[in-house]
Amino acid sequence: MDEIVTDDRLQKYLKLTEEALGKLKIAVSSRGTLHAVARDMLRMAEDYCSDAKHFINEGRKVDAFACLNYAYGWIDAGARTGLFDVGDDYKKFTLGR
Repeated sequence: MDEIVTDDRLQKYLKLTEEALGKLKIAVSSRGTLHAVARDMLRMAEDYCSDAKHFINEGRKVDAFACLNYAYGWIDAGARTGLFDVGDDYKKFTLGR
């Protein structure tokens, strides 16, 4: 399986995830109950991205790739539900129309 998860592929998805994390903003009011949910989803995405970097450094490519997929899943779910503002970037995010 490691031969499928190449260094180039890992770097591509790490960059994509880091760009998405840098772009998003929490879209719900800090006074609302959903703000805590949005913060938790963002923390999960950040933690999975951090775990991916750890696994990359250990040479555990499959684990790193899995973490990047989980991280992006949290990001995309937050964008899709409107908890995260990612603009109108339909290429990187699964946004409702």
